[in-house]
Amino acid sequence: MSDGIMSKAATMEIPISSNGDTGSLPEDDGLEQDLQQVMVSGPNLNETSIVSGGYGGTAEGIIPTSTMKGCLVQPHAARGASNVCPSAAAARRMADPEQAAGSGLHQAHPSPAGGGEEIVRGIAVEKFDIVKKWGINTYKCTKQLISERFGRGSRTVDLELETQIELLRETKRKYESVLQLARALTSHFYSLVQTQHALGDAFADLSQKSPELQEEFGYNAETQKLLCKNGETLLGAVNFFVSSINTLVNKTMEDTLMTVKQYETARLEYDAYRTDLEELSMGPRDAGTLSRLDAAQSHFQSHKDKYEKLRADVAIKLKFLEENKVKVMHKQLLLFHNAISAYFAGNQQQLEQTLRQFNIKLKPPGAEKPSWLEEQ
Repeated sequence: MSDGIMSKAATMEIPISSNGDTGSLPEDDGLEQDLQQVMVSGPNLNETSIVSGGYGGTAEGIIPTSTMKGCLVQPHAARGASNVCPSAAAARRMADPEQAAGSGLHQAHPSPAGGGEEIVRGIAVEKFDIVKKWGINTYKCTKQLISERFGRGSRTVDLELETQIELLRETKRKYESVLQLARALTSHFYSLVQTQHALGDAFADLSQKSPELQEEFGYNAETQKLLCKNGETLLGAVNFFVSSINTLVNKTMEDTLMTVKQYETARLEYDAYRTDLEELSMGPRDAGTLSRLDAAQSHFQSHKDKYEKLRADVAIKLKFLEENKVKVMHKQLLLFHNAISAYFAGNQQQLEQTLRQFNIKLKPPGAEKPSWLEEQ
């Protein structure tokens, strides 16, 4: 029934006047009833046809709806929404992106992350400049050093400062020898004290087990124990002497010599750039040479300032080191002399007074490790 109604509606001609007046149309009661029934029951879309060419078109534009399997019509679609099925040309463009690109449909391409690459490039350029400057500086200094060794280059010399530096190096070598000997004395004397302690214990044990020699073993044991006690006191003084000499040699003198090494490096760089500036000054004067001459003058001035600053620092440190060395060695040599003299003279009171004079406190036996109560 619905097929007949739709075909009748499709083949009906509706004349429209120029002013859109449809009042002269003939009324068809059967058609109006059929349309009302279609509106109530709905057409059977599986058996209808869609005319793409308009009413009265040819059969070529008729597409059976049963063959359009890709188009799904939702029965309860929202009002205003349209279910449009793509045409064959649109489907081909969707399946072939290259054809869509050729027909003017361009795909979006992600832009490269230029910010990160610029940062990495900037860091690389900075490192390259640092390596380049280091290479040029090393080349100039090596050239200057070889020229000085072979006697072909000039060298800046401060005679007074060079003499003080050489004297410091010689003094450090001699103090290192004294330090080595003092450590050897400490080691040997510690072994002697341990032997005296063991010998005193043996004498005391024999005095208990030998009644006929109890008195002789007894005072020998007392003598060894007294010598052991005085030996431990002397060891405290000698250890203090060794510690002070070690601080003077390996910290104070070494710190000054580190500044001296920086001064010598600055002196070599100063002479290298001075020689470079002199060579450029004697050459021809053109536009390129003038720019290089200005750069060489700037480098020379900066290295000259650095050299003069370090030279002043070395002079001040050498002066303070000499004053500190005299003060420290005066105290330590007096301590060493008084302690050794009192020990070998058997003057226990003078030996203890010497330690009190220099504020040396001896650790009692077994005091190296605190008890568990002290650790709480």
